[in-house]
Amino acid sequence: MKMSDSPLELEGHGSESSSARKAKVLGKAVSKIDLDGHDLPPSPAPSSPRNGKRYAIATELVYTEGSDQYNASSTPIYQSATFKQTSAGGEGEYDYTRSGNPTRTHLERHLAKIMRAERALVVASGMGALDVITRLLRPGDEVVTGDDLYGGTNRLLKYLSTHGGIIVHHVDTTKPDSVQRVLGPKTAIVLLETPTNPLIKIVDIPKIARLAHEANPQVLVAVDNTMLSPLLQNPLELGADIVYESGTKYLSGHHDLMAGVLAVNSSAVGEKLYFTINASGCGLAPFDSWLLMRGIKTLKVRMEQQQSNAQRIAEFLEAHGFKVRYPGLKSHPQHELHNTMARGAGAVLSFETGSVQISERIVEAAKLWAISVSFGCVNSLISMPCRMSHASIDAKTRQERALPEDIIRLCVGIEDADDLIDDLSRALASAGAIRITPEGFHAIDRGPPAKLDTLSNNIF
Repeated sequence: MKMSDSPLELEGHGSESSSARKAKVLGKAVSKIDLDGHDLPPSPAPSSPRNGKRYAIATELVYTEGSDQYNASSTPIYQSATFKQTSAGGEGEYDYTRSGNPTRTHLERHLAKIMRAERALVVASGMGALDVITRLLRPGDEVVTGDDLYGGTNRLLKYLSTHGGIIVHHVDTTKPDSVQRVLGPKTAIVLLETPTNPLIKIVDIPKIARLAHEANPQVLVAVDNTMLSPLLQNPLELGADIVYESGTKYLSGHHDLMAGVLAVNSSAVGEKLYFTINASGCGLAPFDSWLLMRGIKTLKVRMEQQQSNAQRIAEFLEAHGFKVRYPGLKSHPQHELHNTMARGAGAVLSFETGSVQISERIVEAAKLWAISVSFGCVNSLISMPCRMSHASIDAKTRQERALPEDIIRLCVGIEDADDLIDDLSRALASAGAIRITPEGFHAIDRGPPAKLDTLSNNIF
């Protein structure tokens, strides 16, 4: 693959001479050896040069730089598997989309900018991004991670521990001392999620990153930032070495594509990740890159509405006696810690009913809340993680990790908050989750009733 420093200078080269252009291309074609001795092909220049004015995140999400020959307002989709070369030696800036594509490169540059990274890379799914990271591991390496993980993450780590000779330590990452006890010279990756899914626990990224790097300077601290997105949290600025996200979620916002995003501040680590992407062919396709680019531009307006709705719904459920897990609530035990790292609480919350059967009835009775895995979409979703997204974690392990079987996860969308609360209220009543009195209603056996006037509508 051969790429220019300005990836959207696609066909036109202005007044640049043929010889100068050839010298530039040949200069990029010189192979280089990475830290592991790989003879790497050329790869994209750092995705976001750290020069020029830095704008507020709302502006950065929308504003993109490029020099398309036709000055297209929307990034062109280069739906091509191959690119014609100008000589037998192959002098083109791109040659094969597996290795690089102008649309993908434009997206990567934009992502690196908003993720405060030296380089960003995009692949076919969020789990694909984690797979690329774990390709850095070798037999005998150790991974330290949480005891409340996305089910797919847990599944991949379990596979690596049983088939790849990797030792995985699952600890409560909300307790830095628990992490420190298992850190050592063989620790290769510390893998964090915050907030965790679905228990919505908060991890102290700066403290754990510091402990990990003190224990082993070669450790890579990787953070799954999917729950918050770059709008609300930038783990690279908190001490992380790698940030990855499922672009399927908030970055896209419409559940019409699958994508995974990786961001780093080390060019050496970036080269290693790119090597795997190029070798395995898991880079994001041009059309999906275009879709993701479009979704990113509306991230702020979507997330602000979703977060506002989530706060109201969390307060509504808590006021009516349910145990609610949401960092936007002052009752959350790590509310203050979360606010030291993040610029918002996000739009995912969970609550418990005390009964698996009641939880099932609530989920099935909701109308506006679609029963679905995933989150981050403009429409609201409801699910029981132990039955869906975390079903790959066996019941014994779920019990050991204190994952309640009755827990319900709400992924809040952009609909009218009153309508969402009204629909949820009806589902609670239909499922028998609340006790109704003349004074109001509250969760069964969960304390005094909240007053009826806390409802947005009269639902009965």
